[in-house]
Amino acid sequence: MAETIMRPKENRLLALLPENEYSAVAAHLEPCATPRGFIIVEAGAAIEHVYFPCSGIGSVINVSSEGNRVEAGLFGRDGFAPTAAAVDAPLSILEVAVQVPGFSYRLPQTKLWDLMQTQPMFANLLHKSTHVLAIQAGFTALSNAVHEIDERLARWILMCHDRIDGDELALTHEFIALMLAVRRPSVTTALHLLEGDRFIRSLRGLVIIRDRAGLEEFASDAYGKAEEEYERLLGPLRKSPR
Repeated sequence: MAETIMRPKENRLLALLPENEYSAVAAHLEPCATPRGFIIVEAGAAIEHVYFPCSGIGSVINVSSEGNRVEAGLFGRDGFAPTAAAVDAPLSILEVAVQVPGFSYRLPQTKLWDLMQTQPMFANLLHKSTHVLAIQAGFTALSNAVHEIDERLARWILMCHDRIDGDELALTHEFIALMLAVRRPSVTTALHLLEGDRFIRSLRGLVIIRDRAGLEEFASDAYGKAEEEYERLLGPLRKSPR
């Protein structure tokens, strides 16, 4: 277990805190593994804890009354979830779940709100992160409306790549189809197209990024605005420059 524990400052927001505020927040952090499929909060459920990932990727998912599901946004070590906690909302309208396993630190919801009242930089960073996720969700809606599936997939792969070390994403066709709200054969076709252009390599349960610059060019205006806003407000999104 000790080998899996990461430092809280692997989370970008926690790393940006001044030392006095970091100490105040860190005193209440609880380490926890976040396996694939782990539900941070169900849609309509009370928010009990707020998670600050150090690794892995989570999805913010819209769930309709008839059970239809589509991803509205994703996050990793760049942010926290659920963002509704930052406005002291008692319930989460959206489901938040882990899609790539990792490691996080969590705070009780009540303690998060207390800390936001006494630690101004902490509150400021949470508000900025919430703002960026809202922009990301807006561009997800735009992309779903105007871009082809292969462009949407390129955007989604880039967003996942922003939040991991290395170039390998452990993702199945079924899961990608669920997140993009398309049929699995459409995902398979789009992956083959991106692979044919040598942007990625697609294996069973694994996507390997081979040419990030080419993937960004292919994604065109489907990708970049939310990422630019993150970097303007919070600094580099990836550990190494894009």
